[in-house]
Amino acid sequence: MKCVVCHGENVEVREVKESIEVGSDLLHVTVSTPVCQTCGERYYDRKTMRYLESVEAEVKAGRGNVKQVGKLLAYG
Repeated sequence: MKCVVCHGENVEVREVKESIEVGSDLLHVTVSTPVCQTCGERYYDRKTMRYLESVEAEVKAGRGNVKQVGKLLAYG
């Protein structure tokens, strides 16, 4: 596979954390997807996108297996 952004040929499947905003919180969801090792462009297939959308819908509806793993603090 060739990257459509940088035209590099070093695209490999990696585990990445996708962030989903839930109110003022961030939910990190780990998925496997092809990633360009040169520029970092990610390529999500339809199945992965549907999975991310279903996780977002579950969490926003108050369901799902979510655990707190830290805090996000803002200054100013």
